[in-house]
Parts: sequence; structure tokens; C-alpha cells
Amino acid sequence: MPHAQRRPQRRPGCTQQPELRTSSAAWLEGVLSMFEAEGLDVPSLLRDAGFDPDSLHRQNARVPVDEISVLWQLAVARAGKPTLGLHRDLAATHSKLGTVGHAMACSADLDAALTRLTRYMAVISDATAFSMQPEARGCWMTMEHTGGSLPIPRQRVEYALLTVLMQCQWLTRRDLQPMALEFVYPPPADDRLHSEAFGCPIRYNAPVNRLLLSAADMAMPLPTYHPTLGEMQEHLLDDQLNLLGQTTTSSLVCAEIARRLQQGEPRRQDVAAGLGLAERTLQRRLQEESVSFQSLLDRTRRELAQQYLAEDRHTLTDVADMLGFVDSSNFFRACKRWFGLPPAQYRARIWDTDTNTPALAH
Repeated sequence: MPHAQRRPQRRPGCTQQPELRTSSAAWLEGVLSMFEAEGLDVPSLLRDAGFDPDSLHRQNARVPVDEISVLWQLAVARAGKPTLGLHRDLAATHSKLGTVGHAMACSADLDAALTRLTRYMAVISDATAFSMQPEARGCWMTMEHTGGSLPIPRQRVEYALLTVLMQCQWLTRRDLQPMALEFVYPPPADDRLHSEAFGCPIRYNAPVNRLLLSAADMAMPLPTYHPTLGEMQEHLLDDQLNLLGQTTTSSLVCAEIARRLQQGEPRRQDVAAGLGLAERTLQRRLQEESVSFQSLLDRTRRELAQQYLAEDRHTLTDVADMLGFVDSSNFFRACKRWFGLPPAQYRARIWDTDTNTPALAH
């Protein structure tokens, strides 16, 4: 096995660990079946990544995001295929959205179905945030992935967006053509497979990963609409969110802070307005959860800092800006407090500067 293909290790010098992000084992099983369809030896892949295959079959099992990143890294390396999974048939056949997919199918139209995906994405993966931004032409669907100590492989992001597109096609029973697609990654040497898979113009080096569907597509009614069954599915999903701790005011505040950070440090009143709450109501609810707005702001910045510093495409100045700091010196001091190291040294611990690949454990 190549030297870099090993399980992740918590890096020294980090005084606080971010909240552990996980994905549904059921979703991962679908990814593994896609790997198998791509010709990979999945049992060997799991063994070398240190997985217990039986653990994936336990009820409501979850898998840490770093372990999934290692699986993707291993799979891409062994397949020798940087476009692993980038085919419509693979995304349509092997994705497992479970109860979330059932709830989407019971929605009145595509817009309502995707709104349910926004609400319940954490059931599939709380390392992934899915959001919708309407505009004159239609609606952008944005996916943001939060890693642990490792960057999220681009293949996972590309496969996730393609899966959403194929789910939209299945829901509407129509061959949908996106209007535009944007990736944060630089363009590959040959992006013909990307163009074939998504069937639309692609912009690279963009601020976020997102896909644009037309207003007409978003308003398309679903033939499987069933309001009563949809409510039943929502009750099941709400229970799952409760188990994951994703329905607390704190988790909603963190998500809203993350959405606003690139425009500068968000104020409490703006976050409250974004959540449809009065500022006093927000403050009272946070007090009930024994947490302050400032601590949530700091926690969100710390988690995002670890993710951004693991991606060498961001300069340190870029990271400071993306975290909403007014100047780099404040970011420097924050990193010293979070990780016990300044940002450049912390990044050096995450990345193996000789191979330019994530530093993994022996």
C-alpha cells in the first residue's frame, strides 16, 4: 500500500478537538457498491482502511468523516481514476438516501423536495450542508462539506452533487439539464467526463460548489406526491435529528454563522434575523442550552479553520478572510489559542510538505 494511504491521526499541538462529523453507514454502503461497480476490491479496501465491515450493518451506524475521506483517497489511488464515480448511471444506481429520499418523493414539487433535503441532510451526513439560493433564473443548490483533520476529496463532492442531480431526475421523471455548475477546485486536465455527467457549462475555482436548476424545473410537480406519507416520514426524520443533536438552537446558529462568515464577523442580531427569531428570543434559547453566541462563533471558526488549513489552495490570508477576521493578526492569535500553534505551523503538521498530500498516521 502506498505510504500516504493510511488512517488519519489527530495531529499534535491541538488543544481542542472540533465536533466529530459523521455520515450514515447506509449512505456509505451505497458509495462502496459504487466502488465495486468501478472494479475495486471493496473488502480489501475496507481492510486496509482499518474498517470492521460488520460495523456498517448496525442499526443507525455512523462513520467519522475522516475515515470516509481515507476510503475515497484509497479508492481513487487504487482505481487510478481521478474521476471515480463521475457517471450518471453510477450516481443513479448506487446512492442510498433512505428515509430522506422517501420524504423527498412525497413532496408536492421539486422545490419542496429539495427543501426537505436541506432540512434533513444531517441524517445522511452532518459533515455536509445543503442549501438553496433562489435567483431570477432559478435556484442554486449549494453543498458545503466540513472535514475533520483531512480535506474532503474532490471526488466525494463531485459524486454528491451528481447524486443530487440524479435524485432530481428520478423525482420528476424528467431528463433535467442544469443551467450551470460551479466547483471550488481548479479545472482538471480534461473535463470531458465532468461535462458529460452534468451536461452544462462548468466554472472552476469558484467560491462554493453549487448547481443551478431553472425555475421551471423547481416548480415541476412530483408524480409520487403523498402529503400524509410525507408527514410520517418527517416525524421519523425529526426523531433521527434529535438523536444526532441537530435540532438544537446551537446547531442552527452554528450553521447560520458559517453561512455568513465570508461577509465578515456576523452580529448576533443578524444571525437571529436569518433564523427568523427576535434577538432576545435567540439569546434566551442559547441561555437555556448553557451556551453563548460568542462561544458558538468561536467554535464554528475553529472547525472551519481546521478544514480550510487542510486545503493548500487557500492562502493564510484567504483563510483569515473566509473566517471573517478583520486582519490576519487576529486570526494568528485565534489559531494559537485553538491549536497551540500559529496557522502556518499548524498547516505544516497537517500536510506532508514532501509529498503535498495529507499527512496520515503510520
